[in-house]
Amino acid sequence: MWDTSQVFFERMSEYSPKLLESLGETAIMMGLAMLAALFIGLPLGTLLFLTAKGKPLENIWLYRIANLFVNIVRSFPFLLLVIAMQPAIRFFYGRATGDPIAASFPMMLIAIVLYARFVEQSLLDLPKDLLETAESMGATTFQLVSRFLFPEARSSLVIGFTTAFVSFLSYSTIMGVVGGGGIGDFAIRYGYQRYETDVMYAAIFLIIVFVEIIQRLALALARKLDKK
Repeated sequence: MWDTSQVFFERMSEYSPKLLESLGETAIMMGLAMLAALFIGLPLGTLLFLTAKGKPLENIWLYRIANLFVNIVRSFPFLLLVIAMQPAIRFFYGRATGDPIAASFPMMLIAIVLYARFVEQSLLDLPKDLLETAESMGATTFQLVSRFLFPEARSSLVIGFTTAFVSFLSYSTIMGVVGGGGIGDFAIRYGYQRYETDVMYAAIFLIIVFVEIIQRLALALARKLDKK
């Protein structure tokens, strides 16, 4: 038992530089996906809500186009989406694999549509008289969103972003299949392909711990915001 543990720690010590590099690559992919979700997914989800039937900016054609885009990307199997996007990524970025930034493009796309749907649902769950109150007070569209919708939905938006974040992390591990780098690539290359399952399970354990920490912090923040 001691010999097995000693071999494991020696192996992890040997792989630690590559493990840290892989974690850095995952951080880049996750960071770009999160920024895309916040700066594009949040407005897109808000647009879906505002342009739906019976809403302040009702526009059925704009809603249908945005909704169709979200539905198509969400229903696309992620691995196939990655493969399908490679020619476009290679054309615009110069390379499609082996680089965390190149690997981030399909992740950013899926992050945008996932969080957009979470945002739309969070806003739909708000009390219907909230729009009437804002309208009676003469609120502009910007004021409606910034002073009524987002403050009332802040707790739900945080929980939705956390749920999306866990999905982003899962998608980042898939990038290892196409040589996109990150912790998933580390687990496959140094664990699965070399039949060193202990290394693979160690990488999986790190992912689980990271997800658990993020979820606990986000839920604590959501509860705090819900009390305000």
